[in-house]
Amino acid sequence: MEALQSLFVPTGLVALAEIGDKTQLLALLLAARFRRPWPIIWGILVATVANHFAAGAVGKWVASFFSEATLSWILAASFLAVAAWMLIPDKLDDDEESHLKRYGPFLTTLIAFFIAEMGDKTQIATVMLAAQYEYFWLVIAGTTLGMMIANVPVVLAAHFSADKLPMTLIHRVSALCFVALALYAAWNAAKLSGWLG
Repeated sequence: MEALQSLFVPTGLVALAEIGDKTQLLALLLAARFRRPWPIIWGILVATVANHFAAGAVGKWVASFFSEATLSWILAASFLAVAAWMLIPDKLDDDEESHLKRYGPFLTTLIAFFIAEMGDKTQIATVMLAAQYEYFWLVIAGTTLGMMIANVPVVLAAHFSADKLPMTLIHRVSALCFVALALYAAWNAAKLSGWLG
């Protein structure tokens, strides 16, 4: 059961969190500029695996320093912070936009996505999810799958605009998912601390 949660919870959370995110806007921009979807999709995949592997490794490393109860309290607070962050929409920086065509579609996507993911909501979520779940590789597979679910349709339909989606609703649903994870982590922390009998 936990193995399935390690895969499907990260997949769903990251797919929702990625809608309207800076990296999804970047995927739209790259697809419009290069008009070559497959090198862009491969660039997104490689960049995401590398970035989320590093984030997951940090999550596992940090988890080793704390007791299970303390880690659950930290995760509860972190999930609440990400829930609040979900309500702030992302915008693509002008600097990122100006340097896109220099290296071709694959390398440009690889570099741009890896950099854009640094400190992004989905990377922070990957750190927290890897700290929470035992199955490291399933978490990385799930967060990567979530990124691909959100970004591949945008790349394949470059004329598709994120503005047509109910972004406020999507961000609120994502925030509620992170609040639910925070409540679960807090309940688990209280149980491990002996507060629930």
